[in-house]
Amino acid sequence: MSDIRMIALDLDGTTLTRGHITSRTRRALEAAIEKGVHVVIATGRVFSALPEDIFQIKGLEYVITSNGAVITNLRRYDTVYENCIGKEEIAAVEALLRANPQFPVEVFTGGQAYIGADVYEELKLYGPASGYMSRSYTMRTRTPVDNILGFMEQHCEHIENINIQFGDQNEKARMRKELQQIPKITLTSSMANNIEIGGATTSKASGLAALCELIDVGLGEIMACGDSHNDMAMLAEAGFSVAMGNGAPEVKELADYVAPSNEEEGVADAVERFVLDMKRPGWQVNTLSVKNRILSKARRTARRLLRRGSR
Repeated sequence: MSDIRMIALDLDGTTLTRGHITSRTRRALEAAIEKGVHVVIATGRVFSALPEDIFQIKGLEYVITSNGAVITNLRRYDTVYENCIGKEEIAAVEALLRANPQFPVEVFTGGQAYIGADVYEELKLYGPASGYMSRSYTMRTRTPVDNILGFMEQHCEHIENINIQFGDQNEKARMRKELQQIPKITLTSSMANNIEIGGATTSKASGLAALCELIDVGLGEIMACGDSHNDMAMLAEAGFSVAMGNGAPEVKELADYVAPSNEEEGVADAVERFVLDMKRPGWQVNTLSVKNRILSKARRTARRLLRRGSR
């Protein structure tokens, strides 16, 4: 599709295959960059937790991290955009977490991820109690601090994201209802066992919109790829949306195209098919266009509702 000028990519469950970017995926992305298409990572991960593979993609310019809270220019390694949680909202979240101290809490600030030292040490020694936290990932990407809520209070002016982990889905649902009472925060999830808290207007969609203004690309010129709930606002705003075969049902319903799973290199398939024009069946040539496509009534309604909710 000649109208695609940017590819926006979630990482986990989308671009990463068994935790890495395969040679096929890297080749496809680099070929798109050579064509003049911007390739942008849009992830819930904090900057310090980005996999090394990302930095091996030749020509990659920008990464959007912490669910849209921060945009980093990789050529200069400087921050070009921030959208953090407000101080009053941090205080309200902190008060709720102090009343519910049983849940592991992670705080993202300054491009780093922090976790309570007690949770870190317990995970290190005994592994996840219910299999809902990754021991190796936590050891590799989180820095332990003695008092995570005190740490959050000390850094209240610059918190990108707060991540709460749950071993019980009923407890997650209860806490979500309580958090929804706090104004000017956003709630999303990138996996079944967590709630991720951002600022009043923080999302991958708002981060992409800010980047589009910066480099003069229209939202309708984006092909976005994702698999989870924290990708839905981004997929709703993009001109062409791609869900992974392993994606949540709601994500697939929203998408214009369902690619193979991340373990089957679904991102490479989508880039080759729609950007590099390597394997497009005739029906796609006639019916798929970024600016002119026919969406089902259900998909149009889903996009409209998501757009309203993200504003």
